[in-house]
Amino acid sequence: MARYLPQYLNVMKTFSQQQHKTSFLDNSKEAPKMRILKIIHGYPPHYNAGSEVYTQSIVRELSKRHEIFVVSRIENPFERDFHVHKEEKANITFYFVNFPNSRDGYNIPAFNEVFHYILKEIQPEVVHIGHLNHLSTGIVPVIKRYQIPILYTLHDYWLMCPRGQFLQRNITKGKFYEHCDGQEDEKCADECYQMYFNSETDRQYYIHWVKRRMQHMKTIAKQIDLFHAPSKYLMHKFIYEFGIPKEKIFYLDYGFPTHYLKPVENKVRDVFTFGYIGRIIPAKGVHLLIQAFKKIQLPSKLIIWGRMNYQTKMAMENLAKGSYNPIVFAGEYQNDKIVQEVFQKINCLVVPSIWAENSPLVIHEAQACRIPVITANYGGMKEYVQHKVNGLLFEFRNLNDLYEKMLFAIKNPKTMIALGKRGYLYSPDGNVPSIEEHCRTLEVIYKKLLTTSKCLTT
Repeated sequence: MARYLPQYLNVMKTFSQQQHKTSFLDNSKEAPKMRILKIIHGYPPHYNAGSEVYTQSIVRELSKRHEIFVVSRIENPFERDFHVHKEEKANITFYFVNFPNSRDGYNIPAFNEVFHYILKEIQPEVVHIGHLNHLSTGIVPVIKRYQIPILYTLHDYWLMCPRGQFLQRNITKGKFYEHCDGQEDEKCADECYQMYFNSETDRQYYIHWVKRRMQHMKTIAKQIDLFHAPSKYLMHKFIYEFGIPKEKIFYLDYGFPTHYLKPVENKVRDVFTFGYIGRIIPAKGVHLLIQAFKKIQLPSKLIIWGRMNYQTKMAMENLAKGSYNPIVFAGEYQNDKIVQEVFQKINCLVVPSIWAENSPLVIHEAQACRIPVITANYGGMKEYVQHKVNGLLFEFRNLNDLYEKMLFAIKNPKTMIALGKRGYLYSPDGNVPSIEEHCRTLEVIYKKLLTTSKCLTT
């Protein structure tokens, strides 16, 4: 691979020179039709986190010009594991593998075997991986057996952290979800898997389990042709802490379906309204947001959108009790109706995550609609929001500072409207990258990888 690397890394030089610019390709020429396989651990509407929504956007756009296949999972506990559901939808072929028992796994031989049959049926020219958690890392060697090039989009830290977010579990220690400053085998076992310990023998087992997992991930990473990082923070972390060579990873922000993400009129309201969009899980910091909002004594409102099961709903409602101002749990929304169902109803979006988010889609979506964002001064969140330029930053995981920034927003509604109008930082007009130009960039990368792969086989 190293021998032929310069042949397709010329385009990476362009990326490094044009970082954070949203248009740098000559799109005048149509890319030749390709057979592209997209792999992701969940696909809407079954799953609606950022990586899944992004995958759906690029799959829909690429399917206009290419043959697109998707391998993903479903979780049906009443059906045998690894049963495959093949579906055709809007010129896209889906293979949904049933896998309801995938927690903490990574290399699953039975999944690898099923995938092998799927791969032989599809015979793709290029594979684009979005996530392998809840699937199997063992499919990478299967793909490489057929000398098919692989692009891997990094959405979190799962390759370099057993739990994916550098967020410790800490269940038995009286503290919850502490931020982790780096992967270490013993620390991973003690902080994230201690609930499984009954003896020192168990502890040693998990120490060695983590060690084997990390060694395996390094081996898998070497077989990936190219990594895509949607934030510089994530890219640097994988280079300097995981050892991915600089020539094998590039920065490119996500693209968005801007046909429905249009600016809204953000008006000064009698009651300043904050919004939250996303999964209702501890990592997203929803509890931090509710606790900060409950300290506010000025007229205001908080609306929380996100899927919840019964127990999570009860927990959130209990946490919201005693609030001076209303906290509304609005449930799910349709992503293509986010403007009408979400952004037209709020003055400001809050992204309070307690882990180092990569490049949150919701921040970009708010900026596309000219809604200001309050978020933490850490990770990819800080990369896309500049304090008092297009939003406000609070100290990472600091409840009181989040409260202060929300109080500032309530007292300065006109200032918040002005911050929202700036939009996306890395374009002169504040517009976020479109899914069309993003996919044109991906097409260039696929073609370069495909060309290199053919060189290697001759």
